[in-house]
Amino acid sequence: MIQSTNYKLIELFVIFILVPVSFVIDFPVWIKMIIGTFGFGYILYVLLKIDKNKFRITKNINWKAFCKQTVIKGIAIALLTALYVFITDKDQLFTVVLNKPILWLVILFFYSFFSVYPQELIYRTFYFQRYETLFQNKNLFIFVNAVVFSLAHLFFKNALVIVLTFFGGLLFAITYKKTKSTLLVTIEHAIYGCWLFTVGMGEMLGFPS
Repeated sequence: MIQSTNYKLIELFVIFILVPVSFVIDFPVWIKMIIGTFGFGYILYVLLKIDKNKFRITKNINWKAFCKQTVIKGIAIALLTALYVFITDKDQLFTVVLNKPILWLVILFFYSFFSVYPQELIYRTFYFQRYETLFQNKNLFIFVNAVVFSLAHLFFKNALVIVLTFFGGLLFAITYKKTKSTLLVTIEHAIYGCWLFTVGMGEMLGFPS
């Protein structure tokens, strides 16, 4: 039953739409933590026991192409976001890395390993392996991935965050579609997310400042 189309559709709705939207509602944080922990545990169970993932690094990774594409996209993101912070709140530009470098390094480490990696397991590895067969149109599949990824950030209650995470979701989905590598998409996600914190946009994304 767990592999049936109807089950997967319900699963997709509950995990990627119902739960994130419910987190916008004001109810005790401890209940949200229990829901989130149970959901992540369920996803790990499906990946390990149902889909038989071994969590091995993908062979034959084209590192040269990945690095080239990530650098190009990274430069564009860096220029646009730096200009945005300069125009909207110049005092925030690189404020954490300049004034609190130790905090900056600690946050980058914990964010990359304990936030980005779980997000990519859920929104790329799990999502692609479970639901790709449900979509005949692959562009729609990627679009939906970007939408549900942005929904995961609804609890920030910030329109700019929703826009940024939607476009970020598109980039990460395309990378995963091309590479089938959780490692590569995690690296890309970490680079862009760490940059947003570095440039001065971390507060709206929940980073300590």
